[in-house]
Amino acid sequence: MDHIDKVGAIGVPGYGWSVKIVDEHDQPVEFGQVGELCVQGPGVMTCYYHDPDATAEVLKDGWLHTGDMAKQDEDGFYFLVDRKKDVIISGGENLYPVQIEEFLSAYPKVHDVAVIGLPDHRLGEIAAAVIQVKEGMTCTESEINQYCTDLPRYKRPRKIIFADVPRNPTGKIEKPKLREKYCGVRLVEAQNRA
Repeated sequence: MDHIDKVGAIGVPGYGWSVKIVDEHDQPVEFGQVGELCVQGPGVMTCYYHDPDATAEVLKDGWLHTGDMAKQDEDGFYFLVDRKKDVIISGGENLYPVQIEEFLSAYPKVHDVAVIGLPDHRLGEIAAAVIQVKEGMTCTESEINQYCTDLPRYKRPRKIIFADVPRNPTGKIEKPKLREKYCGVRLVEAQNRA
């Protein structure tokens, strides 16, 4: 196929580059499934400066594990889904915050949105949507819950928080700040119990 641009895709591998998508055991995922994007080629880093442990985490058998979750379509195009560290595992299901954020951002009253995982005793984690409402508008939790009925049940946020969404100077959502604010010590305790 003569490759052309495809909306939302990061592209196809260039000359001399190889790409694979793997699961948590470094095994290739089935076609069309989401996994971690790994790349190999002439421009891949060789190491983290004076940090062999960090290097060993991301460089395995010549492959750079990017930390990006991605999938490949039938035409060979790759699509980023989310960052690996942002994936929420709720009741055994992987939730990709970016997908939920894109859905919620289409609601007419939503100015900005961030989805984070909050610890949950029964499910491990739950999706929480931090929603910044457009200036001069009001919005209720029941409105958001009603809107989310178009999402599969497991993807629906279980907690709605109306607050400002912090972004850094480049426009990236500062999820660590949100996790610290809304999870705080509870997240650390939950991780220590695991």
